Amino acid sequence: MPLNVGDKLLLTIADIAFGGEGVGRMDDFVVFVPFVLVGEVVEVEITEVKKNFARAKLLRIEKPSPERVEPACRYFGRCGGCQYQHIEYAAQLRLKQKQIADLFERIGKFPSDLVGTVTPCPQPYGYRNRIMIRSQWNKPEQKLNIGFVRWDCGLVEDIEECKIAEPVLNGQITHVRAHPPPRGGLKVVLRVPPEDWDVPPDSFFQSNFFLLPRLVETVREFLRSGPGAPASRRPVEPAGGTPALPAQHLVDLYCGVGFFGIQLADAVESFVGVEYDRRAVESARRNALARKANNGEFIAKAVEEVLPELLKKFSAEKTTVLLDPPRKGCLPQTLKLLREARPAQVIYVSCHPATMARDLNILCGDGVFNLTHVQPLDMFPQTQHVECVADLRAAENLANLRNVDSTEQT
Repeated sequence: MPLNVGDKLLLTIADIAFGGEGVGRMDDFVVFVPFVLVGEVVEVEITEVKKNFARAKLLRIEKPSPERVEPACRYFGRCGGCQYQHIEYAAQLRLKQKQIADLFERIGKFPSDLVGTVTPCPQPYGYRNRIMIRSQWNKPEQKLNIGFVRWDCGLVEDIEECKIAEPVLNGQITHVRAHPPPRGGLKVVLRVPPEDWDVPPDSFFQSNFFLLPRLVETVREFLRSGPGAPASRRPVEPAGGTPALPAQHLVDLYCGVGFFGIQLADAVESFVGVEYDRRAVESARRNALARKANNGEFIAKAVEEVLPELLKKFSAEKTTVLLDPPRKGCLPQTLKLLREARPAQVIYVSCHPATMARDLNILCGDGVFNLTHVQPLDMFPQTQHVECVADLRAAENLANLRNVDSTEQT
């Protein structure tokens, strides 16, 4: 039966796609519906029809899921910031794990069991330390809307608070509304600066302070089991009682203000951070000085420009490369250089599992690297987004580790 815009129908939701839309079918024709859960029977109205799928808006829930909850935010369903406030938090974590595993299987061609369970955020609301609100002239109501872009159109939803933002940011929203921008079309960035970190206004820093320590610890755990660590993955205790540093080097690409390199400086003999943003690099140097991380350096150049020399500078079997690229992922040239140099370990940090799976598929092509584990962390509760950390090993290095471990066990 052909579908047309305006048609109303009942659907049973079979899945939730990455991005948050529910998947229903009408005579094997896929219909995407937002703000639903698996197993729900819903009445929808078709809003868009394409060759292979249609989109619809939710009209009524005929049979709700037991995992459905009342959204905390009065703007949910209009504001485009959150997709999952209608889902209880434990179910959000299970949903995200399945979505990531499916993406890695479909895009990366990796076994789904390489993806771990999602590390929960200790504070599922009131966690964001940075938001960007927009202004837009509302002609019908003759007023300036200040808020977030709606999910269903380019209009701005006028808001007075954001439930996932830290409380101090809601105070800033009140201030902006009391002193509005002079016109529409402007963006206002509101931010809680990280304590004791030098961060330029436009430079990147993780937007969730509450789960950030666990993110660092996850990267550290991967690093400590990397190329310079003992085969048993335990730190060596020399006679003096001070743990010995693994004999390895860290190359921190897309390093921003130096967060990961500085945080991990005590786990390596040396590190180098690379970042195109010169102001961020200046801040990174000040951050390293403030934390006495004196075993590293920072380079203000494009990754692709300096990576060949860096990979020649350090012994491949003692080098870990940390990747924390923008959402679009790495450039093909970067992946090509890494495949050619074959550092013993690559740790990839990303907030976009799809581009991450694509890049890891390239790195692991022809057995150059092996993916050992993907650890998701819910840095963005109530939304479709999730942070992932992946541990890759050069094939020959991983084989050596397994051989040593096998010998130890016998």
